[in-house]
Amino acid sequence: MMQRLTAWFPVLLLAIVAALTVWLDRHVQPPETVNNGKTRHDPDYTADNFTVTRIGPDGAVRYKMNARRMQHYPDDDTTDLDAPKVTNYRDSGVTLTATSKTAKLSSNGDDVYLQDDVRLTRSPYPEHSELNMRTSWLHVIPDDGLAKTDRPVRIDDANTLITSDGLEFDNNTRILKLLSNVRGRYEKSK
Repeated sequence: MMQRLTAWFPVLLLAIVAALTVWLDRHVQPPETVNNGKTRHDPDYTADNFTVTRIGPDGAVRYKMNARRMQHYPDDDTTDLDAPKVTNYRDSGVTLTATSKTAKLSSNGDDVYLQDDVRLTRSPYPEHSELNMRTSWLHVIPDDGLAKTDRPVRIDDANTLITSDGLEFDNNTRILKLLSNVRGRYEKSK
């Protein structure tokens, strides 16, 4: 009996060492990546010269968004836009138009993040001139008629020049909120 145990001891020891080696190898190796294309940031579809129009419950146009090129990415469900233009319409006939060189559209389509030479223009209305705003980045929420940024912004109209670090603009109430470091110049019209 002792002879048999002595003969099988090296085999048992080798089996334990082999099992330990396999266990260690599996724990130190990086996890396998599945190459099914979902982890890549490649567009799954593109569109050139497209326009999207949102109609409200009353049948009136709420906003239009168009761009020279759109690319959708399935990995994070975002959309990149080249030369976007977002125009928000309200009952009073006042429009708010935002343009830029590029933009990113959120996965649900509710948020537009414009960047690179962003321009925001509020159309003139009785006794108020056109209002122009420039910044490097702008968050637009078309359904709510809101535009926000925390970056430096330059605002001008016929009589006023204002600079600020950030703004919030509500096209429904026509309230412009300047966030910080505000400087302005007003010249009375002739």
